[in-house]
Amino acid sequence: MPWSNQSGGGGGWRGGGGGGPWGSPPRGPGNGQQPPDLEEILKRGQDRLRSLLPGGNGFGAPAVLGILAIAVILWGLTGVYRVEPDEIGVELVLGQVRTKTSPGLHWNFPYPIGDVEKPKVLQVRELTVGLRDADSARGVAQRDVPEESLMLTGDENLVDVDFKVQWSIKDPIAYLFNIQRQEDTVKAVAESAMREAIGKNNIQRILTEAREKIEVDVRDMMQKTLDDYKSGVEVRLVQMQKVDPPADVIDAFRDVQAARADAERVQNQAQANANKVVQDANGQASEITARGQAYMRQTVEEARGQADRYLKVYEQYKKAPDVTRERLYLETMERVFGTMDKTIVDTPAANGLLPLLNLDKSAKPSTTRTGTQP
Repeated sequence: MPWSNQSGGGGGWRGGGGGGPWGSPPRGPGNGQQPPDLEEILKRGQDRLRSLLPGGNGFGAPAVLGILAIAVILWGLTGVYRVEPDEIGVELVLGQVRTKTSPGLHWNFPYPIGDVEKPKVLQVRELTVGLRDADSARGVAQRDVPEESLMLTGDENLVDVDFKVQWSIKDPIAYLFNIQRQEDTVKAVAESAMREAIGKNNIQRILTEAREKIEVDVRDMMQKTLDDYKSGVEVRLVQMQKVDPPADVIDAFRDVQAARADAERVQNQAQANANKVVQDANGQASEITARGQAYMRQTVEEARGQADRYLKVYEQYKKAPDVTRERLYLETMERVFGTMDKTIVDTPAANGLLPLLNLDKSAKPSTTRTGTQP
């Protein structure tokens, strides 16, 4: 064996001499021996290596080349990689992006020349602002984080807002190399956008009808900011989970909300009564106006009729004045005496009648015409 071919070593490394692989152990000045000769140690090492070279007792040149070829092949095989269906491969050569690869088997230069990043572009990631996962052993799944959730509204009130953000990767190269700590960056942008949206609204609208609009505004602001960063991130959804006043003042705030609800209810009732009174008055006014307009039209039409009648009588009067005059006289007498209680007596028989005073005032007026019998 090469390691046992020692001279004067007393058995070599495995023998009784207890020396190392390069010969006898060094002897220090404490045991009365001379220090080891460094040149001798180097010479022995060169002899051991020379035995592995061509012409020695070790491997030949073809064996060394074969080993090197196998090593190169094995090194090249380490460059084979697989991209999963929900991933995109990004090949790097000497730190520079070379290309993007689709799902399947691919090859790139092995380490340290090449490298491959495989971000999951189809995965929808989710982060929560205002909540943290708590110790499940205590039976509490999440705990509140006031430094993230407490925000100032536009009317200078504090509100506790917890919300979730769902996002994904739309540009893997920009996502990998344009920003660091991608999840922390998305979370910081989400918190900043939510604080800006909350600061533009008062607390009453935030707790009631403005939640959907705030979610849309926050998503748009986040997307614009991340696009300005060229982050390669797409914001899919912003959902507000809990929107409440701070826990220390929530009881007082509920009392205020109840008082506001009572005030609104009373106002609504008063407005309903006012609307009813106004509607009744408007109806009566419309009725009076309609009656007045009807009377006006009736009066105007009657006046027009009388005027037309007068004109027609006048036209007939011009044609036959005597006949028209007599007709008018007779019609006038008819109107005058038509409703009177009267008795008409022919002149020749007037001396033969007995005058009678009718004392019955309740009797219906009647007209009696008496004539002389022939």
